[in-house]
Amino acid sequence: MADTLRDVLDAAARGVFPAADGGTTVVPQPSGRDAGVLAFTGHSVVFTDEDPSWVRRTLASADCDALAAGMNVRFLAAFMERTGRRTDTIDVMTVAPALAGGPPLALEEVRAPGHPRVVSALGRRDDVRVWTADGGVLVLGRGVAGRLEVAVEVAEEARHRGLGRRLALAARRLAGGEPVWAQISPGNARSLRAFQAAGYRPVGSEALFLPGS
Repeated sequence: MADTLRDVLDAAARGVFPAADGGTTVVPQPSGRDAGVLAFTGHSVVFTDEDPSWVRRTLASADCDALAAGMNVRFLAAFMERTGRRTDTIDVMTVAPALAGGPPLALEEVRAPGHPRVVSALGRRDDVRVWTADGGVLVLGRGVAGRLEVAVEVAEEARHRGLGRRLALAARRLAGGEPVWAQISPGNARSLRAFQAAGYRPVGSEALFLPGS
């Protein structure tokens, strides 16, 4: 098994996953900002600086199928209470390889406007870059364990024209040769469809815990 969270993520981007053995791997936090849980098929990865024995005891007390313990609400709540951290949702974790060539639409790189999507990215990512298109915003930055993450936003009046898909595809062409990750709420079916149409594949789920406000 990989030694660091980045090892886990890099392997998943290549299609190599932890053994589906019902187990849990505990690795250190990649930074003081990010802690959380990744759930792959039949295996969870908890990244935290808390005592691994506490993690395993708490997982065992979740009173659920071991395959689901990492994302069980009791474990996630105990994690938040112990660490004083906060979380928003459990996301679908998707990834796509970089593509050569230019973006499939006209983009203008801008200096971090006050768009809500950009403000959120600045609190969760480093080295954030922002592009605007007619009716949309594309954000790339370094998130969990330094992976390259994308977020897009499409204005209401520009929806249903394939803009979200083209923005997600543009991120792959701006990635400089490395995989691009996107975390999407399971209920956001429109965004999930757009990213899948742009070649992003689901590889697991993620609960990210950020420092409390």
